[in-house]
Amino acid sequence: MKKHLSLLFGIISMGIIAQVENYNAATEYVFTPEFMLGISAEANDFFPDRDLQKQVVLGFGRKHDYNPQEWAYWLQAPKTGFNLGFTDLGNSDELGYSVSFMPYIEFDAFGRRQKDLKVFVGIGGSYYNVKYDEEENFFNQAVSTDLTWSFRASMHYVFLKTKSVDYRFGVVYFHSSNGHTRLPNQGLNSFLGSISADIKNPLNKPSLEGFTTKLAHKKSVYEYWSGRFGSGRNVLALSFNDKKSVFTVAGEYGKVWNKTYKFGVGFYYRYYDHYYDYIQGNETLVKDGKEFESFKEHPFLNASAFGLSANFEFLLNHIGIDLQLGANLFKPAYKIDWRINEGWDNAPRDIPDNWVYGEFNTKFKLKHIISSRMGLKYYLFGTNSAPKNNFFISAHINSNLGQADFSEVSFGYVRSFNLKERN
Repeated sequence: MKKHLSLLFGIISMGIIAQVENYNAATEYVFTPEFMLGISAEANDFFPDRDLQKQVVLGFGRKHDYNPQEWAYWLQAPKTGFNLGFTDLGNSDELGYSVSFMPYIEFDAFGRRQKDLKVFVGIGGSYYNVKYDEEENFFNQAVSTDLTWSFRASMHYVFLKTKSVDYRFGVVYFHSSNGHTRLPNQGLNSFLGSISADIKNPLNKPSLEGFTTKLAHKKSVYEYWSGRFGSGRNVLALSFNDKKSVFTVAGEYGKVWNKTYKFGVGFYYRYYDHYYDYIQGNETLVKDGKEFESFKEHPFLNASAFGLSANFEFLLNHIGIDLQLGANLFKPAYKIDWRINEGWDNAPRDIPDNWVYGEFNTKFKLKHIISSRMGLKYYLFGTNSAPKNNFFISAHINSNLGQADFSEVSFGYVRSFNLKERN
């Protein structure tokens, strides 16, 4: 799974930096060195002491002011690219260092009305050289795997402009999590200040002043339906900490406006190997006389989940930035998950009778119902031409109300129809 995710991010990042076809003469490249300083929030009780976090980032991107494709026109010429970062977490022995790789997109905050204020969103991965160890590094429960997902959201203000450089300062939120592929997985949340410089035209290409091939596009709308198959991985609890599969089948119907904004509604079915094996293995909570003994009557069904979803996606030709909010209509074995993980810490495999389990409170009800999904897609055919038939691969992290559930690689098909254009 980690190798698959790394390969997918490589493909997607190359797609983001090479989104433009047939306008290389008008490409504006940008090189962005950045320094960040801030704090790493406590991930758990007795989290290791640490100095200020320090990050050095090198960004490689391209501006899309002269991109003739529709997504660049309707998104008002964003900047896309990828960042490479090195982080000193402020405690080399217990927290260590990390290296990150992150495809990103950057918008003007309020369209062209405020071009000095930028919004940056990126999703990628990080490598950590120090992680949780039960015997030697018990209190770093933020990171327990070498590789993690990473997400960044930031806002930047251009306080000084010159012909060749835009100088910026900003505020940054940075999150890392392994997507529930190993426990503990408290995740690492960081809050930082940033100083950076957009170095324009680092390749010394000819000036674009007077370049006039930028197009105005007609508004459009078309319908679509799609289906996908996903293969994911997660763990159940500290005492069941081996990765097992989560399989997904999902369908979706919706509309795409201006070949850029995609909105749909759909359904999903998921099957969890961990839940099935727990039930079939006659583990503590499903033994005769225990709370969930009835789950053994239909183990496959009770290891499944069904739900409905609302899906939103930005289409950037070959790349899709995909967000989903869903509602679980059926997910019975999550009750086992909650009982084990939200009660006393470090529940053993054979749980004693006097153990205190997680309670079915309001927090449980919300996480039991609300699911979410965030990730990136790569389309075989560029969506700028609204092809009738298309295929995609994707990498996503799935969660229960923001708490990681599983990491997933998906393969899917999209059928588009009824394209209508108007002035």
